[in-house]
Amino acid sequence: MPPAKRGKVTTALQSLPSAPTSRTSSAESRDFLRRIGWDIDSINVHLCELRRHTARELGITGPQWMILMALEDLDNGDGVPVHVVSNRLGVNGSFVTTQSKLLEKRGFIRRKRSTSDARVVQMSLSTKTTKQLATLSTQQDTIEQFVVGDFDDRELSEFASKLSMLKDRLKNACLKVSLDL
Repeated sequence: MPPAKRGKVTTALQSLPSAPTSRTSSAESRDFLRRIGWDIDSINVHLCELRRHTARELGITGPQWMILMALEDLDNGDGVPVHVVSNRLGVNGSFVTTQSKLLEKRGFIRRKRSTSDARVVQMSLSTKTTKQLATLSTQQDTIEQFVVGDFDDRELSEFASKLSMLKDRLKNACLKVSLDL
């Protein structure tokens, strides 16, 4: 490896959090990661199917539905930049740009240039979409209650926190693997 690249790799590695002390054996860890990987893949398939179903009711695609959901979650009244939505969804910004233009043409969202930086496009839900989402909320509430109804708020919060921690560790593991470690 060239010295310049080795320096960048070393710097990148130093910025990663250290591995936590393991409370399980290596074999148990592998088995856990394998099982949870399959479970997460299965959960993702089911979530995608639920998204597709809801999106079909609006006449849009599952990924377009996810853009609408990201805007609903992230918008505090000023709109949300494309890069923030793309980061939330884990997709390339050009994908969000293309899909948001299609959504704008169909009246689902508004896109406007930022007043402070003309390079940035702020997106927000249209009034039409906000009303449509309100009509879907009862159906969504029923589905959500069915899925998580057996958990109390503390359990849901703890589960979400652990899942987020696992996501971050897997992201860091991918970075370590990509750096040939």
